[in-house]
Amino acid sequence: MSDRIDTVRLGPGRDGPVTGVQGFGSMGISEFYGATDETAARDTLDAALEAGVTLIDTADVYGNGTNEEFLAPFVAAHRDEIVLATKFAIERDPARPSHRGIRNDRAYVRRSVEGSLRRLGTDTIDLYYMHRRDPSVPFAESVGAMAELVAEGKVRHLGLSEVTGPELREAFAVHPIAALQSEWSLFSRDVERSAVAAAAELGVTLVPYSPLGRGFLTGAFADAGKELSEHDFRRHQPRFTGENAARNAALLDPVRKIAAAHGATPAQIALAWVHQRAAVHGLTVVPIPGTRKRSRLEENAAATRITLTGAELAALEPLAGLVAGDRYPDMSFTAVSREV
Repeated sequence: MSDRIDTVRLGPGRDGPVTGVQGFGSMGISEFYGATDETAARDTLDAALEAGVTLIDTADVYGNGTNEEFLAPFVAAHRDEIVLATKFAIERDPARPSHRGIRNDRAYVRRSVEGSLRRLGTDTIDLYYMHRRDPSVPFAESVGAMAELVAEGKVRHLGLSEVTGPELREAFAVHPIAALQSEWSLFSRDVERSAVAAAAELGVTLVPYSPLGRGFLTGAFADAGKELSEHDFRRHQPRFTGENAARNAALLDPVRKIAAAHGATPAQIALAWVHQRAAVHGLTVVPIPGTRKRSRLEENAAATRITLTGAELAALEPLAGLVAGDRYPDMSFTAVSREV
C-alpha cells in the first residue's frame, strides 16, 4: 500500500486543482511559534511532497513576507507538483508591530498580488485567498478585483477566509470560489453556523486551518506560561492561559482514550475527526495542519487513514461546547462576529 495520501479536487466543477486530501500550513516556519530550524523546516517540506501533501499554504502577512520568500526555492524546484496558495488583506505597519488592519479595496488587492508573485518567484498563484473581510468593501469590488487577476493569468482560483455563509454566497455570485479557509477543529466549530452548509451547497472546498487547535489538541500543553517560549503568540491566546488552559486540558481525556484504542496519537484523532466532517456535511475538506518537523508531518499524514466509529464520534461531539476562552483575544476579525 502506498504511503501517499489520497487526492481530491478543490472547488466546484471539474477545473479545480487536484491536491492531497491534507495540505500544509507554513505560517509557523516564519513567525508566531518561536525560533525555527530552517534546515529542518526545508526537510519537512520535502517530507510533505513524499507523503502526497501538495497544497502548500502561506500568506503575505506571515513574517511580513518572509514566509513567501522562504518558500520560493521550494516552489521553484517543485512548481508543477504543488498547489500554491497565498493570501492578502491583513495589513501590518512596521512602526506599530502589534497593528493589524484589514484592506479589501481594489488597489490593495492588485498591489498585494504583485508582491506575493515577486516573493514566491512565480508568475501564477494557484489559489489566492482574501485573508479577512472588510464588510465596508463590497464583494463586487474585492472579489471583482480578484476575478480580474484570474482573467490576467496571475491567479488560477479564488478563495476566501473567515466569511459567513451568506457572505460566501454573495461572493460566489461575483466569481466562483474554490475554497473557504476557516478555523475548524474539535475545539472550534463556529464555521458550522452557516458557512459549512453554504460551502456544501455551492461545491466550495473547506480548508480548515488550526485543525489541531494551535497544538492544544496534541495534548502537549497544560500551562502555556510555563511550556511555551516567550516569543510564542499562544501565550496570549485565551484558550492557552490561566484557568482556561487547565479546563481545556481536562477535555482531552476522551481524545486520549480513542487514540489509545487506535494505536494513534491525540493529534491523529483530532485530524481524523476533521477529515470525517466531509462525510458528515457532504463536502470536500482539506485541513492544513502546520509543523516544522518531518516526524510530525508524517504523523499528520497518517491520520488520513484513520476512521472513527460512530461511538467515538459521539464521545467527541460535546467538546467544542465545553471549551473555555475564545479563539482569539479579539474576535472582531472573524466570521463569527458577523453571524446573524
